[in-house]
Order: sequence, then structure tokens, then C-alpha cells
Amino acid sequence: MKIVKIILVGIGATVAIDCFTFIVSLVGNTSRGILFLGRWLAYMPKGKFLHHSIVETPSITNELLIGQIAHYSIGITFAFLLVAIYGSKWLTKPKLFPALVIALISLILPIFILQPALGFGIAFSNRPEQGLLILKSLMIHLVYGFGLYQSAKTINGVRNTSFQRIKH
Repeated sequence: MKIVKIILVGIGATVAIDCFTFIVSLVGNTSRGILFLGRWLAYMPKGKFLHHSIVETPSITNELLIGQIAHYSIGITFAFLLVAIYGSKWLTKPKLFPALVIALISLILPIFILQPALGFGIAFSNRPEQGLLILKSLMIHLVYGFGLYQSAKTINGVRNTSFQRIKH
């Protein structure tokens, strides 16, 4: 049951990111991060790990689907990391601070690995809108942290409500 709960927390937190990016897209700022992640991963079996610019790299079949699967897998993985670091007790009594710590840790990989591999440079240093992109990434990862916390709280609430119904 613990593994299922961790997976659900990771999915819930990742859905929070998707909701946030959807809302942001309504004001005209469409993110292509998942698409680029999928394109990057789709080129790996072809031996291409670094791109001059992923924007200029030709699209590849199913890159968005590959990106979505990776996006949710990564979200679930960081939920497992949260429980590995803070223990199973966090699942039953979630606290916001540990979730935000994991959210900030999760920011390290895109800033130092993914963005350079996509041709954007460390911390978007090759992009003219570097400051805005870093801020946007920070916001997305903080939303993920809040999503971890809220998902665990929600799952606990549903679980407690279900057990109360069974007892009566």
C-alpha cells in the first residue's frame, strides 16, 4: 500500500505542474518543456545526447508521449526520494517543508543536465530570457512541492474517510 501511495503522491504532484502550466498557457505563455524532454529522450537511442538547439532538432514520432511518460516517471521518482529521505512517516503526516526541499532538489537536474543537453546552457545561460526561464522553472518546481504535500494530505483524507465509513 505504501508504494501505491507514493506513486499516487507523485502523480498528484505532477498533475499540479500540468495544471499550473495550463493556466499559465492561457495568458499566452505556452511551455514546450515536455515536448523537448520527449525529443531529447527519443534521440538517445540514435546516439544523440547533446543538441546544439533542441528547437532546431527535427521533431520525432511520439516525442510528446515520450515526454509525458518521462515527466510522470520523474515526478513519481522524486516522490520516492522524498519518502526515502524523510521516511514513511511523511506519508501519514505530511509536512510542507520536506516537500519543498525535494522540489528544490528536483530543480538541479534540469538546470545542470537537461538544459545544457538541449542546447540552452547551464541555467538557460544560452537563452536571452534566462532570468525569466529560471524563475518559471523555480515556480514549476515549487508547484510540484506544494503538489507533493497536497496530494499526500488529500490521499490521507480520502483514506481516513473510507475507513470511517467501514467502521460505521
